[in-house]
Amino acid sequence: QVHLEESGGGLVQAGGSLRLSCAASGRIVSPYSIAWFRQAPGKERDFVAVLRWSDGSIYYADSVKGRFTISRDTAKNTVYLQMSGLKPEDTAVYYCAAGPVYSTAPTRYHYWGKGTQVTVSS
Repeated sequence: QVHLEESGGGLVQAGGSLRLSCAASGRIVSPYSIAWFRQAPGKERDFVAVLRWSDGSIYYADSVKGRFTISRDTAKNTVYLQMSGLKPEDTAVYYCAAGPVYSTAPTRYHYWGKGTQVTVSS
C-alpha cells in the first residue's frame, strides 16, 4: 500500500506563487511515476505534470508549461510542484497520484492523495 499526502495549498493573488508537496510512503515498487492532477468544481480531473522516478523524466500540460515546475527529493520520497505566475483559472483541488506508468491519464494511477486546495484571486 502506498500513502500520498499533499500539502502547501492556500489562497494567493493572481501572479503569485505556491509550492505544493507530495510526500510518499509505503511499498513503492519501481517502475513508477508521480503525477499532479487538478480538479475545479464541476469539471473533470485534469493532468498537470508527471515525473518518472527511475530517470527523472518530466512532462507538463500545455496550460502550465513555463509556469509550473515539478521536482523531487529522493531522500525524502517527496515530489514538489512549484507554481508561479498563478492565474484564477488555476484554482482547483490539486492531487498527487502514483502509478506504474508514465501517463497523463488519471485512470492509469493506482494511488491518490486527498488533495490540497489552491485558490487564486483576481
